[in-house]
Amino acid sequence: MDTPNKLTKKDFTSDQEVRWCPGCGDYAILAAMQRTLPELGATRHNTVFVSGIGCSSRFPYYMDTYGFHTIHGRAPALATGLKLANPKLDVWVITGDGDGLSIGGNHLMHILRRNVDVQIMLFNNRIYGLTKGQYSPTSIVGQRSPSTPMGSLDMPVNPAVLALGANARFVARGIDTVVKILGGLFKRAHEHKGTSFLEILQNCPVFNDGTWNHVTAREVAADNQLWVEHGQPLLFGKEKNKGLRWTADGSNVEVATIGEDGVTVEKIIVHDETNRTLAFLLAQLMPSEFPIALGVLYCNPGVSYERAVTEQNALAVKKQVGADLNALLRSGHTWTVE
Repeated sequence: MDTPNKLTKKDFTSDQEVRWCPGCGDYAILAAMQRTLPELGATRHNTVFVSGIGCSSRFPYYMDTYGFHTIHGRAPALATGLKLANPKLDVWVITGDGDGLSIGGNHLMHILRRNVDVQIMLFNNRIYGLTKGQYSPTSIVGQRSPSTPMGSLDMPVNPAVLALGANARFVARGIDTVVKILGGLFKRAHEHKGTSFLEILQNCPVFNDGTWNHVTAREVAADNQLWVEHGQPLLFGKEKNKGLRWTADGSNVEVATIGEDGVTVEKIIVHDETNRTLAFLLAQLMPSEFPIALGVLYCNPGVSYERAVTEQNALAVKKQVGADLNALLRSGHTWTVE
């Protein structure tokens, strides 16, 4: 049996050879997860990683925990079954923009709305990597790939907006290489009782290299990354002198520079992670007009699905004291459920 306070990163590292391409952002995410689990007091026998199909879905092989490498897009369905069968399990779902948003989009939507107590990590490199570079649901318009040689015509899916639209109660964004903050987001996701959805901007150096350079490149990162924090003003920039304020009619936001045109910190919007409307707005911001919002965009806990199911089952049993299942099954071809 594991002793949580004695476990280290090494304890969660399996003996399997990591087989991602050199430079893949998945390496950083894996390392961050292996470092974070001991800090959460996780144990190997109580932790399960569930994945679908894709580069990201190799993840369970590299974690020295229980794991399921399932079929394309169906990881949320299997994770839901696991959590209902044993609510004490700590279940993590690993998916990608193709696996989670294409064939798995319907399953993702339903686990989010049901609020099953699992952590969903969606690696978004805006391309199909495992099948050699076809465009994905998050690929930008004009993306050239083997399946779109003249450029994609599809409008891309915004994962965070989709999650909010499905009534997810915890939605966050991180970046593969910002490892220190990524570990903190893992902790926040784990603390949340219900479905936690974390989109991780991730680079594919082989088939879509630099897709997030406009966000992550050193020369633009300060101006194009807005790391939000509950109760703090929405500030960004090298000098933290830029921020978001409401437009004059209060219907939208605009970028303002502190010290110009009478702008003060007091006029900058303060982040409220319990405000779904603000979260929707932040999730839609993209460079170059705005910075991309990162961190916990929305967190407003509710009753988790497996808790509600357990309570309902207990109530049903209480109402049927003395009932005989064997007699019911042999009572005839039909029966009445009240």
